[in-house]
Amino acid sequence: MSIHRLFGGFYAFLLLAVTGMTLLGVSWCRAEEGMWTFDSPPLKQLQERYGFAPTQAWLDHVRLASVRFNDGGSGSFVSPHGLVVTNHHVALTQLQKVSSATRDYVKNGFYARTASEELKCPDLELNVLVSMEDVTKRVQGAVASGMGESDALKARKAEIAKIEKESTDKTGLRSDVITLYQGGEYWLYRYKKYTDIRLVFAPEQQIAFFGGDPDNFTYPRYDIDFALFRVYENGRPVDSKDYLKWNAPGAADGELVFVSGNPGSTSRLDTLAQIETQRDNTLSLTIKTLERRLQVAKDYAALGPEQARQATRQIFGIENSLKAYRGMYQGLRDASLISKKQKEEEAFRTLVASKPDRLKAYGNAWDSIAAAETKYREILKPFRFRSLGWSSLSLMALDIVQYVAEVRKPDGERLAGFHDSQLESLRFRLFSPAPVYREFEQAMLTGFLRLSLDELGPDDPFIQGVLGGHPPGEVAKEAMGATTLVDASFRKALVEGGESAVQTSTDPLIILARKVDPWRRQMIKTYEDQVESAETPAGEKIGEARFAAYGKSQYPDATFTLRLSFGAVRGYPMNGTQAPPKTTFYGLYDRAYSFDLKPPYNLPERYLERKTKLDLAVPLNFVNTCDIIGGNSGSPVINKQGELVGLIFDGNIESLVGDYVYNGESNRAVAVHSGAIIEVLRKLYDAGALADELVGN
Repeated sequence: MSIHRLFGGFYAFLLLAVTGMTLLGVSWCRAEEGMWTFDSPPLKQLQERYGFAPTQAWLDHVRLASVRFNDGGSGSFVSPHGLVVTNHHVALTQLQKVSSATRDYVKNGFYARTASEELKCPDLELNVLVSMEDVTKRVQGAVASGMGESDALKARKAEIAKIEKESTDKTGLRSDVITLYQGGEYWLYRYKKYTDIRLVFAPEQQIAFFGGDPDNFTYPRYDIDFALFRVYENGRPVDSKDYLKWNAPGAADGELVFVSGNPGSTSRLDTLAQIETQRDNTLSLTIKTLERRLQVAKDYAALGPEQARQATRQIFGIENSLKAYRGMYQGLRDASLISKKQKEEEAFRTLVASKPDRLKAYGNAWDSIAAAETKYREILKPFRFRSLGWSSLSLMALDIVQYVAEVRKPDGERLAGFHDSQLESLRFRLFSPAPVYREFEQAMLTGFLRLSLDELGPDDPFIQGVLGGHPPGEVAKEAMGATTLVDASFRKALVEGGESAVQTSTDPLIILARKVDPWRRQMIKTYEDQVESAETPAGEKIGEARFAAYGKSQYPDATFTLRLSFGAVRGYPMNGTQAPPKTTFYGLYDRAYSFDLKPPYNLPERYLERKTKLDLAVPLNFVNTCDIIGGNSGSPVINKQGELVGLIFDGNIESLVGDYVYNGESNRAVAVHSGAIIEVLRKLYDAGALADELVGN
């Protein structure tokens, strides 16, 4: 299943420069555009534009210092004692899970002054990319001549599962086969995996997300959006030899900087047909779904302070996603953007058709994808809604039902997510001791079932089979009201009991999941047979055609794997004036008092009581031209010396079309300044020891 479907329909495209210059062999990438894999960094562009090209030692050091937060986001080692920095909003999930009704670390912040006070996260997995291996020939070679599309897809997936299992068994490392260039390449990424992660520091959410949703995806900004964790192994902090040294003065205006992180998903290389599906079908449905989900969460939060605390993370995430998707949707409503895509695709197809051998090999790929997209549009709603959703507990129930059935099959025949190489991470999540709030889960499941009923209609066989003529709220209440799945030990016992235990279980949520399971399987098979089996070989052909035309002078779409971007600290034209390259603490207080300290522009008490301790001229946030997307949150901003000068936490409003196209004139990545973090740790939080560890004192 393509990552774009899994990420809820993040399709996008990059404007291919199929021009006379391209035909002469000039690289089509413009300015600082690109999310480059570490096996193929843009050394030539860097040397030509900035007179600097990182060495292999520099690249290896940055790669090994970079960290992927497996629940979404990026970070980096910043001390030799396992200290990792990321965004507060990346840490938010874990902050909520270690909080309670009497200890709200999201609202009030947290600081462990000693190692014994560090809080162990219940289910956080961090990954460090150790090695990369091109396995394209193995994956593509698994498809025998004359195979039908469905059998070919099964053969590819079986070979990928085999490669991952062989690697995991041999190395003990997490091993994932990554699809690049829409199947033009397949790479085996091996990760060192850490699961003993402990919270060290987080500021109050109000200062980490100052300005709230109105200021989200905007600039100038004034957010202290960071958090610190420590990585342990065998009960001791890891010896993180590869870590980024802290540069508190930061980067100057115009200075070259890099971003090393894990951008989640782009579709810049998608075809026009795929883009049209996004514009006309997927995005509008996604926005509608998020709006309904947000309303359910807000209604629950309105019931009282404790309910509001429980719903905080969901509301934050949904509002963030909504603003992003609306920006993407508006980008695709721009007729000129679609026109450019159409012309450039036509030019590329003409280029392919200019040589008979390429036309024979690749010429039908676009039409194959267009036909598959037509089928996808027809099954979009059943694919989205013949399942369970919004409630994490209901999704765990479905995972349990599928887990015990899948592990009985040969590895290569299992559903995605249940291969041998993936089971350890899946079990870690399923058996998490994090608190589960039954009433909140019931409210969210009710909301999802109601939307499914609205979208599919009462006569849909899934609705009839799962709801049985009962109202969604009644079904959700029956399933959630008496389920024992809120207990992690029960979930573990059920899985270890195997298929017989799950099939005979009288737990009401498991019963509901058993009803849903065959429908979910049917939709996955329908998608594979009608869409993925056609688009996978067609994508491979287009990828091969691109290589024939451009080689590796272009970068692949984002896949939530490690990438390197480069750019410069630089302001930009905005609203008829100029956005500055940096903001300061002066600006924070000006914006707060300009709104009379009313939410979301209020400040935590310490920021009012200790204002005079701060050097208000210290930079707070800054912008740069590095190419980023969702998933880059928490990525380090690095200078030529390999030092950390900032922390990515957002993009500006102009960057929301970045799923589709990069515009160096106005796209900006927004970062927390390294100096601001040290300033608040020392002067507002009495965390001098932590600041000393960061700066190396």
